[in-house]
Amino acid sequence: MKKIISTLIIAATFYSGLNAQSVSKTTEEQLYRPNYHFTPQKGWMNDPNGLYYLDGLYHLFFQYYPGGNKWGPMHWGHATSKDLVKWEEQEVALFPDQLGYIFSGSAVVDKNNTSGFGDGKNIPVVAFYTYHDPLKEKENKLDVESQALAYSLDNGKTWTKYKNNPIIQNPGVRDFRDPKVIRDEIHQQWIMSIAVQDKTQFYASKNLKDWQLLSDFGKDLGAHGGVWECPDFFPIKIEGTQETKWVLIQNLNPGGPNGGSGAQFFVGDFDGKTFKIDALFAKQLAKEKAVWLDWGMDNYASVSFDNVPENKRVIIGWMSNWLYAQEVPTEKWRSSNTIAREVNLVKTKEGYILKNVPVSQLEKYHSKKISKNINLKSSQSILKNNEIDLTKAVIDFDFKKMTSGVYTISLSNSLGEKLTFGIDNKEKSLFIDRRKSGKTNFSDKFAKKVTKTPLSKTLTQGKFKILLDKTSIEIFFNNGEKVMTEIFFPNESFSELSLYTDTKGSVLNITAHELTINK
Repeated sequence: MKKIISTLIIAATFYSGLNAQSVSKTTEEQLYRPNYHFTPQKGWMNDPNGLYYLDGLYHLFFQYYPGGNKWGPMHWGHATSKDLVKWEEQEVALFPDQLGYIFSGSAVVDKNNTSGFGDGKNIPVVAFYTYHDPLKEKENKLDVESQALAYSLDNGKTWTKYKNNPIIQNPGVRDFRDPKVIRDEIHQQWIMSIAVQDKTQFYASKNLKDWQLLSDFGKDLGAHGGVWECPDFFPIKIEGTQETKWVLIQNLNPGGPNGGSGAQFFVGDFDGKTFKIDALFAKQLAKEKAVWLDWGMDNYASVSFDNVPENKRVIIGWMSNWLYAQEVPTEKWRSSNTIAREVNLVKTKEGYILKNVPVSQLEKYHSKKISKNINLKSSQSILKNNEIDLTKAVIDFDFKKMTSGVYTISLSNSLGEKLTFGIDNKEKSLFIDRRKSGKTNFSDKFAKKVTKTPLSKTLTQGKFKILLDKTSIEIFFNNGEKVMTEIFFPNESFSELSLYTDTKGSVLNITAHELTINK
């Protein structure tokens, strides 16, 4: 009898565990799987890489470990989209081999077959990546990383690794990675940017296989709180002019503006060999010390797509931070990407702004719409879930007649959890506060402080575009002049949007769209 009872208890415990596990998984999917940001079905994801467009498809490759929810032997995962918004995960593109793990990199569409990889019928796509040798790493050798390539003749479905890999040997440094290749039509060459510890190195090639070192950049410029990683280098016209400047987006970890991972940028001129910062940008850099692409905690490794129609420059980033990325409270998968963003370079008297805003394709998924004009008082509810689903929304705020007070917008749920953000005209800053946003104790670095973005003056008016998903907020202030991206993990979905202010007489116009994106 004892044996039978014990067996029953064991069985009951087993099935109870299965049920609890099932509920847990269901809850995780319901609470935390994004509605419209890309995330893999399972496994670990970090940097986006190999981004390009060809024959109606955008390709997103990413650092991927399918065998677990923490960083491991890196592969290139793969997803495709027709519009940069709705993504479909594909088969793994590149696997580790005897030369090492497949680290970050880029891809280009070789329209003129300069590489010779084409077969006369299909345009070759050439991908560049870093080999990371784990055996050499264990032996504490310096030449752990080298650069390699693979090519595809069927628009990214299958890949052939180049027989003469690696194409660039390690020069004797420990951190030597993340090759970003672009076509430099101005100087009729291919340019590769590689992150090398605390600087960027530029290489040139005519055929994508043989590369020559041109120059170094950045050893004593900008932020150096951590290792430089994932560069992106491209020419772009100053908005409203025909003048072209070159922009280098240079990610680094740690050393971001509010801690941990971050992305800075530089503006200058490139003569085909050397990149030198612009005189106005030099003054800006002397004043600001570093110029940031995004002031939030959770936009890292932002890089751009190759061959985008109409020569637009579109970037996408990894929506997390190395401070806590491996501890966030999801088990089946970890990490998502930011929304794809179009960037434009703006020149002002004070310096340069690399504006980035959500791609316009997102608007075709706008469905339910609500507009309100509100005379602000100390505390009031603005939106509730029965009006707009706040787990999949785009909300535009237009503040007018602002004073020197604080304007706090709060996302909250019935558990008393909240995420707050807004404008502090007393301190002249934008802010996000996730200290009471739900699950935060998985890392003592996740919600340690309020994230802030400095403003140059007290505002009398200001516009926000807010993208809300289940576990993320992306704030675009004044058409992308300042951007903040952060993630959060409430124990129950946020269901109400409220506003608190210590001033009177201000006006808020709000337009909210619910998004409908069927997966």
